[in-house]
Amino acid sequence: MQVLLINGSPNEDGCTYAALRIIAKSLAEENVASEIVHVGKNCVMGCIGCGACSGKHRCAFDGSIVNEVLDKMENCDGLIIGSPVYFASPTGTLTSLLDRMFMAGNQFRLKPAAAIATARRGGMTPTVDVINKYFECVGMPIVPGNYYNMIFGRTQEEMLQDLEGIQTMRTIGKNMAWMVKCIENGKQTGISLPEAEKKIKMTFIR
Repeated sequence: MQVLLINGSPNEDGCTYAALRIIAKSLAEENVASEIVHVGKNCVMGCIGCGACSGKHRCAFDGSIVNEVLDKMENCDGLIIGSPVYFASPTGTLTSLLDRMFMAGNQFRLKPAAAIATARRGGMTPTVDVINKYFECVGMPIVPGNYYNMIFGRTQEEMLQDLEGIQTMRTIGKNMAWMVKCIENGKQTGISLPEAEKKIKMTFIR
């Protein structure tokens, strides 16, 4: 079993990465492998709603991290997305990545997912809420911690003093491991995933 972790920070070795490392260690203790992908400082263009990805499950604008992540998700059983907070929401680059990923991909349905946020002070609740909306729109079960999925600190040194936040990160890892194992065990005992109905799309403008 494998879980993909996305570091939505431009800093590859900042607070968000440190938080994801705690989760990765917790997953490893439960014998679940993980990989951390860094969004980094590369600019990711936002979705333009061209529809060229329809039926292809890959973004038409190739050569970026978007399709790389979609390829990795093919063989992953779960997804965890982390973001620092700059202005009360996920980073702009991460949001652009997620818009294109979830518009193009079909690799997400019924795979457990979790969002985490790191910050010096505030804005983490709306950040987690925004990321969770992506999961909800494609039918991903949301993995809880034991409190809000967030950890405080301006630096890694400060963050590591947030013992409650660290415990929350550990718990997310354990809960994710439990959930992916339950799904896998269910498949092996003949419990198939529910069939997806054809999506009904409505407009209320007549």
